[in-house]
Amino acid sequence: MKKLIKSFLILIAFTSFAFISPKNKVLKQINVVIDAGHGGEDFGITQDDLSEKQIVEQVITKIKAFSKNKNIVFHFTRSTDKFIPLQDRTDFINTIKPDLVLSIHVNASKNNTTSGMEFYVSKESTNYEKSNTIAENFQTKFLNSNFKVAEIKNANFFILKNSEVPAVIMELGYLTNEIDKKNLSNNNEQNQIAKKIIECIAELK
Repeated sequence: MKKLIKSFLILIAFTSFAFISPKNKVLKQINVVIDAGHGGEDFGITQDDLSEKQIVEQVITKIKAFSKNKNIVFHFTRSTDKFIPLQDRTDFINTIKPDLVLSIHVNASKNNTTSGMEFYVSKESTNYEKSNTIAENFQTKFLNSNFKVAEIKNANFFILKNSEVPAVIMELGYLTNEIDKKNLSNNNEQNQIAKKIIECIAELK
């Protein structure tokens, strides 16, 4: 009888442990500064009735709208159509010290056949290796979609070399190319760009 009771108690204990839910894994909070290129009197690249600052602002508005991940905290170097000097942008970045700075721009070329997204990092940055890895992840994510993506390039742009954290410049496409221009001004294409950016950021380690 005692053996039966003991076996019964062991069975109850085992069953109880089986139903104890594991502790929820605490996800890392990801802080990202989105640097909206140009602004105010600085229109950036202009082509016909389109400007770089306009397209960048539209994409960033969509990033804000689509971002539902509570573990991602976005900070913006500018949230209005205002010109912010590069030094002020990097001061803002280095005060926050985010996991990533993503500076978004639109490109131009004298050759109107040049097209596609481009990603830039700086070898002068102390976070070059990490920046390059992140840029590669972005490149892969967009290559697996309908977007044309060029190779990752090295450039000593102010934001890249003066940010004390990983930093990537993303050129969304060429306003001087008719196909890119059509895509950059298309609401659905902008939606896809914004969603892909959020997906990449959610995978930051």
